[in-house]
Amino acid sequence: MNFKKIAAAGTVIAFTAVSVFAQEQKVQKASNESSVESEYLSSVEDVVITELANSEERDNKLVALQYLENAVNENRVSPDMMKALDSLAGEGITSQARTNGRLVNNFPDIRAKACDILANVKTEESKDTLVKIALADNEPMVITAAIRSLGEIGINGNDEVTETIAWAQKKNSVLNPTSSLALEVVVAYEKLADTVENKAPMIQALGQIATNYRYVTPVRTRALELLKKLQEGTTSGSKSSNAK
Repeated sequence: MNFKKIAAAGTVIAFTAVSVFAQEQKVQKASNESSVESEYLSSVEDVVITELANSEERDNKLVALQYLENAVNENRVSPDMMKALDSLAGEGITSQARTNGRLVNNFPDIRAKACDILANVKTEESKDTLVKIALADNEPMVITAAIRSLGEIGINGNDEVTETIAWAQKKNSVLNPTSSLALEVVVAYEKLADTVENKAPMIQALGQIATNYRYVTPVRTRALELLKKLQEGTTSGSKSSNAK
C-alpha cells in the first residue's frame, strides 16, 4: 500500500516537473523571440533613421530628428543614431552637398535641433560633436544651441569646452553679436565654472559681454554678476591659501 502511494506521488511529482519544464521552455522561447524581434526592430529603425538623415530633402531630415529625439528620450541610442546626429548637426557645414557649385543643404534649423538633442546624450562623443559645431558654424542660432548643450552636458576636460565657448563668443561679438547667444554663454559658464582650471578665457568672454552695450541690459547684468562671483571665489581661495 505504501509502495503504491509512493509510486503515485512520484508520478505526480514527475508530471509536475515536466509541466514546469515545458512552461519554462515556452517562457524562454517567448523571451528569445521577443529579444530577436526587439533587435530586428532596432536594426530597422537604425536603417530608417540613417536613410532619412542622408536624404537630400529637408523634411526627411526633420523626420529623422523626430525619431532620434524619441530614441534619446527613451535612452536607447545606438552607434548608428549617434552617427546620424553628428551628420545632422553638421548639415551644410561639415558635410556639404552642392549642385552646380551651389550649396544645397545649408539647413541651420536642422543643425540647431540636432545640437539640442545632443544635450541629452551626456557623452564625450556628443561633446566632441558640439565643440566641432561651435567652432565651425557661422549661424548664431546654431552656435547658441551648441553652447547651450555643452553647458548641459558639463564635460570640460582640460578646459576644452570653456575655451571653445570663449572663442565662439569672441568671434560672434565682432561678426554678429546677439543677446540670445551671449545669454547662453553666460548660462553655460555658470554651469561649468566649477570645472574650469584656467579661468582667464572665461573671464575675458564675460567681460566682453558685460561691457558690450549691443547686448540687452539683463544679459550684461547677468554676466557682471557671474564675474563678481568668480572674483569672490578667487579672493576666498587666495585667503584660504594664505591662512594655511
